[in-house]
Amino acid sequence: MDSPVLYHHFLSRGVLMSYIQNFVGAAYPIPSIAEKITEKAPPTGVDLYARFALAGALCCCITHGAMTPIDVVKTRIQLEPTVYNKGMIGSFRQIIATEGAGALLTGLGPTAMGYFLQGGFKFGGYELFKKLIVDQLGMTTAQENRMSVYLAASALAEFFADIALCPLEATRIRLVSQPTFANGLVGGFARIAREEGIGGFYAGFGPILFKQVPYNMAKFATMEIVLERLLGLYGKQKSELSSSEATALNLGSGLIAGFAAATISQPADTLLSKVNKTKALPGETTGGRLLKFAKELGPVGLFTGLTTRLVMVGTMTAFQFGIYGEIKHALGATNSVEIAKPVIKA
Repeated sequence: MDSPVLYHHFLSRGVLMSYIQNFVGAAYPIPSIAEKITEKAPPTGVDLYARFALAGALCCCITHGAMTPIDVVKTRIQLEPTVYNKGMIGSFRQIIATEGAGALLTGLGPTAMGYFLQGGFKFGGYELFKKLIVDQLGMTTAQENRMSVYLAASALAEFFADIALCPLEATRIRLVSQPTFANGLVGGFARIAREEGIGGFYAGFGPILFKQVPYNMAKFATMEIVLERLLGLYGKQKSELSSSEATALNLGSGLIAGFAAATISQPADTLLSKVNKTKALPGETTGGRLLKFAKELGPVGLFTGLTTRLVMVGTMTAFQFGIYGEIKHALGATNSVEIAKPVIKA
């Protein structure tokens, strides 16, 4: 059974939602997939965007956490290409042989926590900024310029998401690149704070913006456009889709969006790993370090680990949009602003 089929099999039986209900039941009552949320009126305002944010936080936490082993291998290949030079599968085996299988979960704590926070800002922020932009432009103008709306909303959302993510991402990379640095999230976070101060957490903020903002712009814009095209081919409006149809289209659109986002952001991802691996020299600026590493690596070196990252990001993005759609539906947060070109039926 391939991944999308297995994934939908998993979702359609409510297994994922039962876990989510246990985790966040105190915040929002989440029913099983088979049940319907009955409300007198759909959520609006802060309540609506809090639900978008929660759905985004959970989908990013789940997917990034599940991808931790692949991310560990990718980071090792980027930082030590002469040591880990046997490709993705060979590097997996090499890490297990030398450090044990547990090494593949290095950085799981900061990954899950960081992307829970980032996912809330990323998805919730995207929905919010898209609405604010549409309100300013008017629906007709927004529809005519929807690509610009998607790009602007995703860029703004990612900026604020990265403020939350950066300290935890710096901790994760330090733990992965230096296995003896600390015992886990709390120890690693405390050591960076003690030895380097707040600046140590945000040394990679410029590079992470350089990586994540184009990544998020490509991710959301590609997803929206591909989904619009698929709906046109399918001959249905989004509101007319069944749960299984919506999941299948979200998975397919998300996979393509992930490939586009991974390719565009790969050079910055490599530079970010380099910047976070070591402390800056006295007087050395982040911009200077970026230029130094870029010259050392060259065009080919900047795309080291792309194949691994395509697998990771493509799969992860597909699952993110699939999970996000399911959780939004379960939370009753289905009334987001839509500016896609309406499907014209024959």
